[in-house]
This record gives sequence, C-alpha cells and structure tokens, in this order.
Amino acid sequence: MSRHQSRISRLERGYTHRARAHTRAQVEIPEDPVAFARKLNIEPDPWQRDLLRSKDKHVILNCSRQSGKSTTVAILALHHALRNPRSLILILSPSQRQSGELLRKVISFNRKLGRPGNPRSDSATALELNNGSRIMALPGSELTIRGFSGPALVLIDEAARVSEELYHSVRPMLAVSRGRLILLSTPHGKHDIFWHAWEHEPHWKKVKVTANHCPRISPEYLDQERSIIGE
Repeated sequence: MSRHQSRISRLERGYTHRARAHTRAQVEIPEDPVAFARKLNIEPDPWQRDLLRSKDKHVILNCSRQSGKSTTVAILALHHALRNPRSLILILSPSQRQSGELLRKVISFNRKLGRPGNPRSDSATALELNNGSRIMALPGSELTIRGFSGPALVLIDEAARVSEELYHSVRPMLAVSRGRLILLSTPHGKHDIFWHAWEHEPHWKKVKVTANHCPRISPEYLDQERSIIGE
C-alpha cells in the first residue's frame, strides 16, 4: 500500500509541475509595452507611457525619487527579454547592491506574471530565461563589464554617481549591437557624465520628472519637506 501511495504522490507532483509549466507557457506577452505594464496591474503615468513606447537609442531620465523611473525601466527590461530571444540586458550602478535592487524589481514582475519564459534561474545577480535572454546586475566597475559584448539594452542607475571610466567602457559595447542606453538618476551636482549629457549632448531623449509631477507624491508632503530641508 505504501508503494502505491508513494507512486501516486510522484504522479501528482509531476502533474502539478507540468500544469505550472503549461500555465507559464500560455502567458501572452503583448507587443505593446504599455499593455504589458497593465498586465502587471500598473497604469503608467503619461511620461512612462511615452518612454515605454519610444524607440530612442539614448535616453536620460532626470527624475525625482519615488517618481517611478526604476519601475519603468524594469518593465522595459523584462518586456524586451521576453519578446526578444537571446537578448543581453545589463544593469549597472555604483554598487552591486543598487544594481541588485533594480534586478529584484524585474524578477518580482516576472514572478507576478507566473514566471513566463520558464526561467532557468533567478538570483541576486541574474535572471536567465529559456529563450536565451539574460538580465545581469553588475557593480559599477569598469573591470566587471569587460567580459560582456553586444547588449541589447544597458541601464545605468544612479548615473550621476558612476565613474567616467565605467561610462566610457559601456559605450563601445553598443557599437555593433546598436543597443539602447538608458541613464536614470536624480541630479548630483555639475561635474558628472549625467549632467554633461543632459546639458551638452543633444542626441539624447531627455525626460524630466520633478516631484511636483508625480501623482503619488502629495503637495502636503512636499510642503512639509521644504519646511525641513529647503527647496
């Protein structure tokens, strides 16, 4: 009797595994990134809809904290990886921890959808899908990115705080793949690559979102903060 029960249990586990895999395979990934965001129960703000649908190769997001810039690029990264097999997407920032936080959003969104793409693995440093796409989270060191080539998308978070060496190492990687480069940050003075690109380089799509423009940040909160820390 115990042998039969054990066999039944194994069969049940196998059926459950196949059912879950089938469910993941059936998740439809819409072509429109805005429709994809809505599958995640996220209604993008107007500037987010514009960015999600844009095809610009160079984008700067000059946005306040809590404005939704990380959420938007996480949606972009996951959508591209699922829709375009064998894509390499790199997330860079001043530290491994910061890059990992953005990747965590990507993985969270993928799990929320039921893990489409049947990921081979997801960890603190990478999401690898069965279609061959990879999303890698790396620290902001020029040496750490030398082994990668041909990325479809490069996201540089906290770009106002990364080194010039890192930035100048990234750009040649996109020469052949003609991939996208997105810088996202809050401003940090007038001496970094983020400021220079925003002020002096006209070929970028430039998106500015202040705290006043974010519907999730109340005027009352901003007035309180101004009274404490100033404009």
